[in-house]
Amino acid sequence: MRILHTSDWHLGRAFHRVNMLGAQSAFIGHLVTTAREREVDAVVVSGDVYDRAVPPLAAVELFDDALHRLADLGVPTVMISGNHDSARRLGVGAGLLGRAGVHLRTDPAAAGTPVILRDDVGDVAFYGLPYLEPALVKDAFGVEKAGHEAVLAAAMDRVRADLAGRPRGTRSVVLAHAFVTGGRPSESERDITVGGVASVPAGVFDGVDYVALGHLHGCQTLTERVRYSGSPLPYSFSEADHRKTMWLVDLDAGGGLTAERIDCPVPRELARLRGTLDDLLAEPGLDRYEEAWVEATLTDAVRPADPMARLTARFPHTLSLVFAPERAPDDPDVSYARRLAGRSDQEIAEDFVAHVRGAGPDVREQGVLRDAFDAVRADGTVREVSR
Repeated sequence: MRILHTSDWHLGRAFHRVNMLGAQSAFIGHLVTTAREREVDAVVVSGDVYDRAVPPLAAVELFDDALHRLADLGVPTVMISGNHDSARRLGVGAGLLGRAGVHLRTDPAAAGTPVILRDDVGDVAFYGLPYLEPALVKDAFGVEKAGHEAVLAAAMDRVRADLAGRPRGTRSVVLAHAFVTGGRPSESERDITVGGVASVPAGVFDGVDYVALGHLHGCQTLTERVRYSGSPLPYSFSEADHRKTMWLVDLDAGGGLTAERIDCPVPRELARLRGTLDDLLAEPGLDRYEEAWVEATLTDAVRPADPMARLTARFPHTLSLVFAPERAPDDPDVSYARRLAGRSDQEIAEDFVAHVRGAGPDVREQGVLRDAFDAVRADGTVREVSR
């Protein structure tokens, strides 16, 4: 069976105030064309179809267009909700859509109920594990402590139990939206840390033939059978070195697989430039970036006049301007930045408590702070302060 694996469309999201709807539409067209020309048997979309729980109308219309085009193509599609999606909203009409070959899996309780697709050699069971917010699903999965590993392990127990009762030789694919240990994050994913832990080990998914992951925006291979497709478009300058692709996966009769990266359309190159303003304006080696989306970090000791206007004269698509003046090592600003570098919200908060009262929080107070951060992350309203 040939499977096209994609995720993290984030329909409705802008890139530094640049409307990406046209680029997202071009990607949908590329997806449909690839599915037709490469004779794909199934498309899987591993969450974050939308960028927010209540997407703009234009994003909903684009999603509707994608569903119609995939249904018209006659290629079955399996989708799960991600941490940016509203599972309830995305899942509306799932029963009717399933009759058209578009299978939405947004209910955590249905993790062990697969979509069964058949090829010339037998059945392939597709299990959809939507994003599992630990605090919201721990009771449904019967786990005592809310944590990503615990709820995903419980969901996978249901998958393996169902698979064990199916005919011998049934192959299996799991769609999941999670941060798996070994994956490389970027700055554009929403933090999902719970209890100080964000990632789960890849071993949680043992026992299935292919795991189609979503959440991290860089395409990457954790093991031969566990892969992120990454987002088809960039959503932060931290993705400047990403090659945006989808995975084309072939599952043979015995569950062996081969995988090929299919490049996605690039609306515009990303460039992160650093130096003094005069150097950036004069360096001939930067000619290649004059049509790129640019993030410029200026290292001038004194902030120059009209830096954005002067930059856009050469780089008209400059979207981000950062000031990082070169300073002496003993400069107070430098030492403060170093103290914050790489520190979590929890650590910064604990340092603040220690600063204002002369002693850090005790174990109970650390728990209160951790619970508070977990609550606002679950609400989707905070990102890592240290970023």
